[in-house]
Amino acid sequence: MHDIRTIRDNPEAFDAGLRRRGLAPLAAGLLEIDRRRRAAITESEQTQARRRALSKQIGVARGKGEPTEALMAEVGGLDAVQKAAEKKAADAEAELDGLLAGIPNLPDAEVPDGADERDNKEIRRIGNPRNLAFDARDHVAIGEALGLMDFAAAAKMSGARFVVLKGQLARLQRALAQFMLDLHTAPAAGPLGGYTEVDPPLLVRDNALYGTNQLPKFAEDQFRTTNGYWLIPTAEVPLTNLVNDSVVDEKDLPLRYTAWTPCFRSEAGAAGKDTRGMIRQHQFPKVEMVSITAPEQSADEHERMTGCAEEVLKRLDLPFRTVVLCSGDMGFGARKTYDIEVWLPGQNTYREISSCSNCGDFQARRMNARYRPREGKGTRFVHTLNGSGLAVGRTLIAVLENYQNGDGTVSVPAALRPYMGGSDTIGAVKG
Repeated sequence: MHDIRTIRDNPEAFDAGLRRRGLAPLAAGLLEIDRRRRAAITESEQTQARRRALSKQIGVARGKGEPTEALMAEVGGLDAVQKAAEKKAADAEAELDGLLAGIPNLPDAEVPDGADERDNKEIRRIGNPRNLAFDARDHVAIGEALGLMDFAAAAKMSGARFVVLKGQLARLQRALAQFMLDLHTAPAAGPLGGYTEVDPPLLVRDNALYGTNQLPKFAEDQFRTTNGYWLIPTAEVPLTNLVNDSVVDEKDLPLRYTAWTPCFRSEAGAAGKDTRGMIRQHQFPKVEMVSITAPEQSADEHERMTGCAEEVLKRLDLPFRTVVLCSGDMGFGARKTYDIEVWLPGQNTYREISSCSNCGDFQARRMNARYRPREGKGTRFVHTLNGSGLAVGRTLIAVLENYQNGDGTVSVPAALRPYMGGSDTIGAVKG
């Protein structure tokens, strides 16, 4: 959520940020509503002051035995004026808040300008794609040939964009999540670890999704129950909302949380995209990282968080690249985003496996999350950051495709073997 006072102080900078997002200028319209709101508040305050003055005059007049009818009549008329002014102020504030809630965060100065993913900038590439001595198969062909990935069974009970994993593939997915959590929750050592594991609710109320900017703009992308709850689209929602409407001490920052949860998305805005396989599903597991920081910490924390996600791929020996998203390709709440893209031999391309974003105080303003500085008075808004550490299903895809063998088996990465009972290979089920 944007601060109307900041827009009022520098409307040109606000509109310039929107233009970088590919949006039309909005400051003038917002400030006109703000002008009406403030005028109505002033009218209400002046009317209230006049009523108090008249009340004193009435008291004095009564003490002297003087008539008060005219004063009483004026007070009665002012009551209606004040109520009308309060309604005008409330209506203007609701209109302003509604508009502000639908405006995305402004890009950081370091974010490259651009319209879409074609303008994103690669900043590093780690590892080289393997030279396979056979034609690479995608994860669907591999999983179905193993007899451990069943889209047809899932479709019978749930429809499209679901999958049933069995046996060693189900265990491999669990192993990946446990490996990620163990890495992220290890005692903080420089750029790694230090996250507190959380087991959060999977159902949340409107205010939680509003706080992390899924509502109101992206309601159609969510799943909602018949009694008003929402299934979480990512653990970012409950983890970030741990500081909703609260004040933390600066000495306790940064707060770092991680969680492994199923996530649920309707994919309403992705019709026809990635319909084959597990790339884009309605239900998928993900390990999420969230950091709550002071403003001065957030840029460094963003680099650290991205490094934590990258470390998972390094330890799995999966080739990847990291890109900084351009101004036109960032998510709604982000001021700067790094995407990590893993190499998928079955698609002969890099695909997103993590997105790490610094939201600044954008979400904090929506959820009134503040901190108390060590020095000075009052409170300030925290900065919030979130990142996948990693998308577990997509990591499973990457392991299957990068570790596939010519005989149809899949080698288990060395880092995962302790989680797989020592197994170094996944083979087809017998019978």
